[in-house]
Amino acid sequence: MADILSRWRAGLSKTSKATFGQIAALLGATEIKPDTWDDLEALLIQADLGLETTASVLDELKRLTRTEGLTRANELTAALRADLRKRLDSPPPLNLRDRPSVILVVGVNGSGKTTTIAKLAARLQAERKSILLGAADTFRAAAVDQLQVWGDRLKVEVISGAPESDPGAVAFNAVQAGVARGVDVIMIDTAGRLHTRFNLMEELKKVNRVVGKALPGSPHEVWLVLDATTGQNALQQARAFKDAVNVTGVILSKLDSSARGGMAFAIQKELGLPILFAGLGEKPEDLQPFDPDAFVEGILSSS
Repeated sequence: MADILSRWRAGLSKTSKATFGQIAALLGATEIKPDTWDDLEALLIQADLGLETTASVLDELKRLTRTEGLTRANELTAALRADLRKRLDSPPPLNLRDRPSVILVVGVNGSGKTTTIAKLAARLQAERKSILLGAADTFRAAAVDQLQVWGDRLKVEVISGAPESDPGAVAFNAVQAGVARGVDVIMIDTAGRLHTRFNLMEELKKVNRVVGKALPGSPHEVWLVLDATTGQNALQQARAFKDAVNVTGVILSKLDSSARGGMAFAIQKELGLPILFAGLGEKPEDLQPFDPDAFVEGILSSS
């Protein structure tokens, strides 16, 4: 447990030293003044909690200040810690009982999607599950090559097509191959696409439908990879993908590179999507199941 907490603290060091570190400095030994609330509001927004979540946090802290007679700013620290933790749900157990379980992995360009798939494959392999990967990002040749490199390294079969071939056909073939080989999990890498591009999102819907035709009832999971460094823009991405393909869970990549990290609270409050995993570094083992306690402890560790 101590090792897990230390990994989260190390991975969240940029966040804890930046915006949340400023919050810790603000909530020092001074008295609570009107300026305290204004400054705290600005820092929470800067930390990417979002306007709605920030307003809700402040309302709760003000209520506690009135009901419990808090007068010192440092007394707000414990209250803030407890309130932030309350806003995060523990991720549900992974439901991969179907054999094969088909996971569609979606996200925008540069989100770290392909690398995240490889880390997930390594994690599932450690759980003694057999894996097959589908390289349906056919418009970026480097994505297919990158997935194949990981497949070779992990000794996992990768189903791919010709450059610029129909991604739906690749996804269909991957599912059929996985069924024929009797693997436990099929993960399909989709083309990174801007959530604002209507045609590209429609194509993603098509891939989703085709997978369901290849294996009725699939995909069993649709996981959205979000780059934690993009802040509130990631929330808009999540909303668009959720509307398009019924996202079932979020993976926060590059959390170790983010100086903010508060978007996790906004994702939970405004979208109601579980955060399943978080990327805390470059190594496969740095993709950790999301731990709300370790997350809150990590971002507030400087306090």
